Amino acid sequence: MGTTEAARRLGIRHPIVQGPFGGGLSTPHLAATVANRGGLGSFGAHILSPDDVLRVTKEISALTSEPFAMNLWVSNQDPGGLDFTIESFERAYRLFEPYFRELGLERPEPPAPREVGFRFEDQVQALIEARPPVFSFVFGIPSGEILSQCRRRGIATVGAATTVAEARLLDEAGVDVIVATGFEAGGHRPSFLETAESSLMGTFSLTQLVSNRVKAPVVAAGGIVDGRGVRAALALGAQGAQIGTAFLACEESGATAEHRAMLFSDRAFHTTLTRGFSGRLARGLSNRFTQEIAARASEIAPYPLQSWFTGALKRAARARVGDARTELVSLWSSQSAPNLQHKSAADLMDSLVYSLTSDSN
Repeated sequence: MGTTEAARRLGIRHPIVQGPFGGGLSTPHLAATVANRGGLGSFGAHILSPDDVLRVTKEISALTSEPFAMNLWVSNQDPGGLDFTIESFERAYRLFEPYFRELGLERPEPPAPREVGFRFEDQVQALIEARPPVFSFVFGIPSGEILSQCRRRGIATVGAATTVAEARLLDEAGVDVIVATGFEAGGHRPSFLETAESSLMGTFSLTQLVSNRVKAPVVAAGGIVDGRGVRAALALGAQGAQIGTAFLACEESGATAEHRAMLFSDRAFHTTLTRGFSGRLARGLSNRFTQEIAARASEIAPYPLQSWFTGALKRAARARVGDARTELVSLWSSQSAPNLQHKSAADLMDSLVYSLTSDSN
């Protein structure tokens, strides 16, 4: 097949975008591998300091001369998410106390809000200074001034939408490419107009609706793991496909060996949407933590307070031997994970490209 408008705007040979993973799941090696094979490699940078945004951009640039994206969260706190009063901290800790005791952890002391994450405004200025070929973002729309700075520096912009209304706002803001992300996708639901729970539309319905109503080219995301999914997205009006879980399952990602193995197991048939790990709605494999937290959903703290507690829990669980390494941590996954086939990003990209090019012959 020939190039698409989305591929042209992103400067890539094939209309394939690697989904960005936050929380240490992205790696420069993965982003560069995808980029070197003609797709858009991506790095989820929302937990990075501004200095690290600069550093990682340079690391990826040293591994590839092809386009890649650095991804940030425009909104990095929810109402009350940085409310670290004694009362709010104690209320949040009660949900986690049994797990901390199980893992032999002492009760933590409340951090100062400035110790939890980094300001988007500082991160994005570092990103603009670093000048990656593409800036992708979720959970909102950067200011007009930020988007103008990107245009002046030749940085293509990619925004994520979970509804037609969000896509229209992104289009009005002048972003170069819009990612229409359906509820089948693994990881966080990046809704920013309405609640994530009220913005759950399937990938292919959303793709068709959005592509008919915006000027910017649309990339479909959610539940796409192979060439069939990419071709289906293109047939329904998309100009490209974003693939997350299939790349997360590859050895080049930052996922643990246990996480990758579970994506290829029968456990992959069982995913769930939960706010339990971060305070924001996300899809992952069902495990003991998601099941137990579902019964206490009203006690979940807002982001990033909830995420601060689960971060401590994750570090402790992964230091253990046994079920805690998979039953008390997030295991992000698409609903289509049971169809995964490849364990290396190089093989996955080769398969996707072959599927697209052979289809046109």
